[in-house]
Amino acid sequence: MDKLNGLIVKAISGFYYVEAAETLYECKARGAFRKSGISPSVGDKVEITVRNDGYASLEKIFPRKNYLIRPPLANIDILFIVASVAKPVPSTLIIDKISAVAVSKGIKPVVIFTKSDLADSSELVDIYRRAGIHSLGYSIKNNECADDIISLIKGNVSAFTGNTGVGKSSLLNSLFPRLKIETGEISEKLGRGRHTTRHSELYKVGGGYVADTPGFSSVDIERYEVIRKEELGYCFPEFEKYINECRFTGCSHICEKGCAVIEAVRDGNIPVTRHNSYKAIYNEVKDIPDWRRK
Repeated sequence: MDKLNGLIVKAISGFYYVEAAETLYECKARGAFRKSGISPSVGDKVEITVRNDGYASLEKIFPRKNYLIRPPLANIDILFIVASVAKPVPSTLIIDKISAVAVSKGIKPVVIFTKSDLADSSELVDIYRRAGIHSLGYSIKNNECADDIISLIKGNVSAFTGNTGVGKSSLLNSLFPRLKIETGEISEKLGRGRHTTRHSELYKVGGGYVADTPGFSSVDIERYEVIRKEELGYCFPEFEKYINECRFTGCSHICEKGCAVIEAVRDGNIPVTRHNSYKAIYNEVKDIPDWRRK
């Protein structure tokens, strides 16, 4: 019987697929996990036991540096937030919710605007670059910025997430053709794609690991990833300088006269769309009691 350390790269129907010692093991989790309320997740670093007959069991989950509830992933270095410039049109609020969650968990957010052959992505890209968030436009027709994305993947565990139909799977297939991830057609009536990714899975490509995750059409930050209102401003990187200059202790940065953040918005130093998203998220979380955050 051997004990090995490994990485969960896929989880389906109660089975966990762990990469350890250059081998992929199919494991069942010990019953103790259910009793303790711990649920193994893709991205977890774990210890497994492999019997002489080849049966493997998941014995221990090592401490996580971060964890995303939706999509369920652990120990992520970079979160690629994929939006399209057209078909479907992008929602900056959704992008800003996800990027705020990433920052709150110590994950580097990167925003990719796909389908840049259909419309100009430069204005959107500029919003996030001004916010201190790595951002770029991409088209699978010419692999624009492919080298930039691959350089970010190398040496990291990354996840790709975004609205359904924005082309996450097509993007990954264009970067790494051997993956052959199933993609769906865009509904002309609804302007969005069908869900084609049914589970989270890490792929070993580009010198790192990347996850393709089930698409979604909205982010319910109150239900899934709640950020305290006192911490929200620090989840918008471009706010931090002005928060430290703000004359008000405990300022909400919503409408206070003389607030340094609001003045920065008026001066054009903080994009208006980003501040609008901040206000929308703040109003969602400001009245949530602490007991609901646990």
